Amino acid sequence: MTRRELRKTIFKALFRAEFHTREEMEEQLHLLEGEMGEQSPEDLAYIEQKTLDILKHLPEIDEKLNEKAQGWKTSRMGKVDLCLLRLAVYEIQYEEDMPERVAINEAVELAKQFGTDDSPSFINGVLAKFV
Repeated sequence: MTRRELRKTIFKALFRAEFHTREEMEEQLHLLEGEMGEQSPEDLAYIEQKTLDILKHLPEIDEKLNEKAQGWKTSRMGKVDLCLLRLAVYEIQYEEDMPERVAINEAVELAKQFGTDDSPSFINGVLAKFV
């Protein structure tokens, strides 16, 4: 899988997390993996590890989002936008080998695909405050 495809799958896993408990996430990840078809063990391990690591850091990520997103709290954000922001903030804050502008661009591109008409500009505006 390409990095973009991996990121898209992780976004889908994070979106599922909004509707399931942490205890159910392992099962949800396996269901998502089944929907993807045949994938390498390395890709599946990467998806699972990164998703679970993001979920582990959610309190810190959400705190940072609440500080930066003026007039918006994570509790008011649409689920798609929130999941994309969480993924991008994780990449910006916790992945040293991820260029900030790549994380932002990828989040905006996914917002164009999965979000509303306003999602790309909203996500770009919030993430710009992290750099």
